[in-house]
Amino acid sequence: MKATPPNQIHRLATGYAFGLSDIGLVRRNNEDNFLVDDALGLVIVCDGMGGHDAGEVASTEALALFHQFIAEVDPHAFHHEPRDDPDATLPGRYSAQSDGTAPQRTHPAITVAKRAVEHVNERLYAMNRSDMRPEGRGMGTTMTGLWRQPHSASMVVFHVGDSRLYRWRDNRMLQITSDQTLYQKALDAGITVNLPGRNELLQAIGPSPMVEPEVHRLTPRPGDLYLLCSDGLHGMVNDQQISDVLRNATPDALATCSHQLVELAKQHGGKDNVTVVLVWFDA
Repeated sequence: MKATPPNQIHRLATGYAFGLSDIGLVRRNNEDNFLVDDALGLVIVCDGMGGHDAGEVASTEALALFHQFIAEVDPHAFHHEPRDDPDATLPGRYSAQSDGTAPQRTHPAITVAKRAVEHVNERLYAMNRSDMRPEGRGMGTTMTGLWRQPHSASMVVFHVGDSRLYRWRDNRMLQITSDQTLYQKALDAGITVNLPGRNELLQAIGPSPMVEPEVHRLTPRPGDLYLLCSDGLHGMVNDQQISDVLRNATPDALATCSHQLVELAKQHGGKDNVTVVLVWFDA
């Protein structure tokens, strides 16, 4: 399958979505890609890497492989959702990877999403190995997405790398995902000096045989707005500036707000490809 075409409002079963990707002002090609599947309730942003056209190949392949995996899932497996505090908004609270500090809830959609990410990684890693690229090298991609089935109250968030998912609710923006970078790891450890570069990834899909995605479940409310974006946005534009755009979003203004965010990134240098997808839930 091809990446989702931009400049198109998507009518989801529980809301609306609009996506836009731009090459920026410096790069020679766009290695970002995004996908919106109305029927599956699936939205993903990928930011590829690897030089030449390898990043574009990685992000495109990742979207196609994940989409195929989810499309082949038996929908009858999700008819009964467990009643276990579905509003798990903190990353890792009900993650598929437990550190032993939080109670685990087994939910079929979490298991499927985690396995889908692992499947994509296996395939991209195999492609790298077939090109005789050593482990840790070769093409790769970030992946950040949400999956809400048409009749589900909750949705699954899955995340690898440093693309991001934000939520706008009650006039407040919250970053849902956590950057899997050396920079963020240093900040989490309380380090404030001699920080590593912001773009040094701890994880990406493709370069290594194993990947540990952040996977958790949360429950949207009517009126929630979610922003998925590559680091071409959040690396150029600060949270306050992003918030100033999101506070004016309505279902009819998703395209306008998306264009405003992309233009902000370009006004602040546009050093990277920039991709934004806005998702508005009305149910």
